[in-house]
Order: sequence, then structure tokens, then C-alpha cells
Amino acid sequence: MASSVDTIAAIATAAGRGGIGIVRISGRDLLPFARQLCQKIPIPRRVTIADFFAGDGSAIDRGVLLYFSAPHSFTGEDVIELQGHGGSVVMQMLLARCVELGARIAQPGEFTQRAFLNDKIDLAQAEAVADLIDAGTVAAARSALRSLSGEFSREVQALVARLIELRMLVEATLDFPEEDIDLLQHTDVAERLNNLRLDLDKLLLRARAGSLLRTGLHVVLTGLPNVGKSSLLNFLSGEDRAIVTEHAGTTRDVLRETIQIDGIPLHIIDTAGLRATEDPVEKMGISRAWQELERADVILQLVDARAGITDADRMISAQLPSGIERLVIENKCDLADKSAQRFELDGQVHLCLSARSGEGVSLLRDELLRVAGWVGTGEDVVLARARHIEALAHAAEKSALAIRRLGQTELCAEELRLAQGALSSITGEFSSDDLLGEIFSRFCIGK
Repeated sequence: MASSVDTIAAIATAAGRGGIGIVRISGRDLLPFARQLCQKIPIPRRVTIADFFAGDGSAIDRGVLLYFSAPHSFTGEDVIELQGHGGSVVMQMLLARCVELGARIAQPGEFTQRAFLNDKIDLAQAEAVADLIDAGTVAAARSALRSLSGEFSREVQALVARLIELRMLVEATLDFPEEDIDLLQHTDVAERLNNLRLDLDKLLLRARAGSLLRTGLHVVLTGLPNVGKSSLLNFLSGEDRAIVTEHAGTTRDVLRETIQIDGIPLHIIDTAGLRATEDPVEKMGISRAWQELERADVILQLVDARAGITDADRMISAQLPSGIERLVIENKCDLADKSAQRFELDGQVHLCLSARSGEGVSLLRDELLRVAGWVGTGEDVVLARARHIEALAHAAEKSALAIRRLGQTELCAEELRLAQGALSSITGEFSSDDLLGEIFSRFCIGK
């Protein structure tokens, strides 16, 4: 990690032309810095209208200077924000002037990293800053804001506090073995451990559901040519993204479209129809289709409702990758004089619908939410990252082992210690410098 002693500066607004541009500076004792920059001494937390001067005394821009004295700032250090006109040349001139005055250009995420290192926010809140910026749906933005406000951290810290208390009780039996009192029994350790494990499982479920808000669900459409894959993509996306004709083999490459269902991003991928062909271009499309199927979260195998499940459909089904959720979509139900419905056949979910008219597509939306494990409206989920889910799963596993090893006190105490370490890593109480560097390197510069 970079030195936290340096004064750092960066353009905090997006690149390009805009009404306002912001240069942010963070460091120690920035009043002399501000005085050289604008020939004024700003008052903390008060707006200062000022000219920003170059080294030769000429004005670079006129705007607003905000000064936040340590520790009452985002980073916990002195912070200055220069709000000027949002032209790229003006912003670069202001940034260059800051470098002349002794600042260095900030690395990605360094402002937020300093906020974490100075105990202004914990690691989960720091990650929520990036998640809020990157949010692709309203639900994701709301969940990220809740994490940024500390809601997720408080839940984790409450679980850690319960683990610490349980560790204290278990380890007391190791420290005072001569006491003829069964502390574990009298303090209901077994019941409390079981309740803790159940609460960990609940939080893990919410975290896994919330992770969909970050990554989305990859849904791949496959099947024989001319069964309506492109028509379904067009209906779901609400526009004519794919060319639809009666000629088989029209789709020759992978088409992608992202939609939202209840705030969950769904990456719908239309692929070339699977069949034997001598056309070299179509062969390439079919090869790419198989590659997409290997990476799918959900596979929608489309068949023609008029013909039912044919031998060719069964051959495709047998070749589809195992271990991936699969739905059979019997399309063109309107032409087959069938009603839209959901049913199960040989343990496989079938949906009868019409991609052309939209009849029964709502059944597909509901089924995709079920497959995704979406647990509610999004107000209760945690916008979790992969490391959060891994830590929660590890803590739940160790808590379960602790329950089974209550009769072996030393082993039980060790499992509880490991569970606490896993949970504490979420908020950054125990985190390596390598982990911090990896997390903050993914932030944008100026944040």
C-alpha cells in the first residue's frame, strides 16, 4: 500500500466536459496548501468563493473551495475540495498546480483506503462505496447505501460479539477444570451455538441473494434452429435486438442483452441453433454457443410446442452441461393451441408460452426468480461480494463443527476462534495488506 503520510490529489469527477469539476486533496495540515492555492485561509466546513492561482500568480479558474479539518472529514485527514468549471483542461491545470504544491496523484481508491485506515469506515463500508458507484439497478443502489451506512457491518459485529461471549464460556472450562460446575450446561452454550449457526445461515442466504444484484444471472437460450430463441430475447428485452425470420439458422453469433426482473440483472444470451451444418460461419456460431452454455447459470432449452419433445431435442438435452439449472421452454403455444402453463415432467420444469404474443412469459420471469433464490423485494438482502459469502460460509461451517465438538472442549474452542476470525475479516478487523491492496485497486481514481 502507498504511504499514508503523503498529500494526495485527484480529479473526483468523471472525465469529459461538465458543468462542474472537482479536484480533491487529502493530507496533513493543508491550510498552508490552501493559502498558496487561493491566497485565502478557508474556514472549516464553510464555503469559500475563491480564485485558484497558478505558480506565476495568474488565475487558473474561479470557483468554490471547501475545507474539512481532521478528523472531521471523509478520510480523517485535512481535506480540500476545489469545485471549478468542468472542462478537462481546467481540471488538469488545477491538478498540476496541486502537484506543484507538493501533492502526488492519488492511486485508485486511495481516499477511501485512508478513510478505512483512519477508522472512519470499516472494510465492508469501504467496499460499499464502490458498489454504490457501480450499481446497475435501483435495488443494488439501495442495498449498497444500506451497507455504506453500516447496516451489514452492525449485523456482522453483533454475531462476532455473540461468538466472543461463547468463546469466553467455553475457554473458562479449560482455564478452571477443577471447578465442579458444568459451565457449558448451565449457560446453555449448546442452544446458543445452535441459534448462532441459524442466524449465520440466514445472513448467508441474504448475502447470496444480494450477490445477484452485483453480478446478475447469466441465462443462455439454446435449442434447435427456428424454435423462437431470438423471439424470446426480443420480447424479454422489449426491442428487436435479434433478427427473426422463418429461415432456420438466422442467428449465427452470440447476442447479449441485460434486463431486470425485480431489480435483478439478467444477462440473456441468445445463441445459434444447434444442428449439424456445413456452413463455416454457422459452425463458428454453434461452437460459441457451446462455450456460453458451459458458463451459464441457467439454461433455457427451447422446443417447438407444436412438435413436442423430438429426438433431436433429446440429443441436445443429453449433451448440455450437467450441474447447471435447466428449464424446458415449450414455445409457440399459441400456434399449438395450448394454454400457457408450468408443469414438471420426469423431474424437469417445463414452461409452455408464446414468445411472439408474450403469453406465459410472466411464468418464465417467476421461474427465473425462483432459480436465482431471490428471497424478497430486495429490502432485506445484503449486496455481498464473493469474499463476504466465503467468510460467512466458513463461519457457519466452523460454528456447526463447534456444536458437534462440545464434548471436546479444546477443539470446540478452536472452531469458535476460527469462526470469529472469518467474520472479523468482513469488516477488516483482521485483513492482510495484500487483501486491502486488491480491494482498493478496483476503485476509480478520486474515490
